[in-house]
Amino acid sequence: MSTTAAQTLAGQRVTTAGVVFFTASAATPLTVCAAIVTTGLAATGRLGLPLAFVVIALVLAVFSVGYVAMARRVPNAGAFYTYVSLGLGRPAGVGASWVALLAYNALQIGLYGAIGPTAAPLLSRWFGVDLQWWVIALIAWAVVAVLGLRRIKHSARVLLVLLAAEVALVLVYTVANFANPGDGSLGFEGLAPADLLGAALGPLLGLAVLGFVGFEQSAVFSEQASPSAVRRATVICVGGLGLLYTLSSWSTIQAAGPEQVVAAAAAQPAGVLFSLAEKNLGPWAADVGQVLLVTSVLAALISFHATCSRYTFALGRDRVLPAVLGHTTPRTGQPGPASLSQSAIALIVIIAYAVGGWDPLTQLFYIGGTAGALGVLMLLSATAFATVRYLREHEDDDLRSARRFAPPIAAVAVTAILVLVVTNYALLLGVPPTSPLRWVIPVVFGLVAVAGCAYGVLLRKTRPQVYDAIGRGARALADR
Repeated sequence: MSTTAAQTLAGQRVTTAGVVFFTASAATPLTVCAAIVTTGLAATGRLGLPLAFVVIALVLAVFSVGYVAMARRVPNAGAFYTYVSLGLGRPAGVGASWVALLAYNALQIGLYGAIGPTAAPLLSRWFGVDLQWWVIALIAWAVVAVLGLRRIKHSARVLLVLLAAEVALVLVYTVANFANPGDGSLGFEGLAPADLLGAALGPLLGLAVLGFVGFEQSAVFSEQASPSAVRRATVICVGGLGLLYTLSSWSTIQAAGPEQVVAAAAAQPAGVLFSLAEKNLGPWAADVGQVLLVTSVLAALISFHATCSRYTFALGRDRVLPAVLGHTTPRTGQPGPASLSQSAIALIVIIAYAVGGWDPLTQLFYIGGTAGALGVLMLLSATAFATVRYLREHEDDDLRSARRFAPPIAAVAVTAILVLVVTNYALLLGVPPTSPLRWVIPVVFGLVAVAGCAYGVLLRKTRPQVYDAIGRGARALADR
């Protein structure tokens, strides 16, 4: 059976800029600068988050050397699933795919718990319209669902506008903060090693890594973008986000005053950035920031929906999931069935939370987002080790020294960060150290990974043709 257009994503239709829009939007830069920075300050009482962002950016830059090399050699929308399959074995790849589906669904669907509570107060204050959170979430769901079925260029255009607006605003805030230091002059508080080292090292690095979740999505578009586009987009995303987060968090510390910023963050967990903007620029700046916080979440919803759909598509094409999910819509080249399934799952969760009366912000957004980030970090660690093995077994003249030495370093560094995150998981979740959630979520991901590996072994025994195609993507179709 030959490869069909219905089982191949639309090729070469995403530019470098398009990949950047999808990856950077998933990271929600404004949300990171407004919420994660203040969370880190309030929870740890230390000022080292700007330096933590630098450390994480450097680690991910090293990781990206091997990651991009894998994307060039084996372009596949499955990304983590494919690389782990080829580097650590097909059963491990299936386990990684299950973890990826759980993690990205948690990240994407969890965002619906944030957009309603974030937008509702603005609608009430400005227009006198009082809407339940789930009504706003359903409106956002409809937008995301429609874009998920349209040509990918439409989503890229929307993300261009939304991402450009929030990044521009963060830069304006940053300049204003530096121009108005709280103590009358600028200092290096936040960038000194003493601000990061010590007992707070683990929590600060754990919080910093949350801000970069999404950068890894560049490889998901490797079937629709050139290898150079994926490489450039990954570099731009890691470097750009690292610089933006470092400058923004450092400027926040300087503007609020190094001696006062921790108390301010504890009093206003997500309001320090906007309070400083109102003080330095005027009320309009805070109002614009609140609006762009909503659109930042919408942009991340669009981006994560695209990623979830492509993972589901890749697994359906390999028949690890039902084969119907591995087809695209001929007119748009989009993974239509996979996109519809993703929309259906999100709709069910929104309705369940609305009917159950559960808190969308704490019980959906915070838990879903933090759980999803843990899953992605587990996948980064597994992929780093898979990359080491695969590249060593497939050395060629193009394998430069950086690609030989960077993957082992990345594997050790990313795994160390994973250990720190798990150790300090209660703080990242915002729950007491005695809360069962601090161990239930990591255990669930571990069980899902083991169950996926077991399913992979079962496929080897019962469906050898499917097993042999795992991780091969479109290349395996020609052999069927």
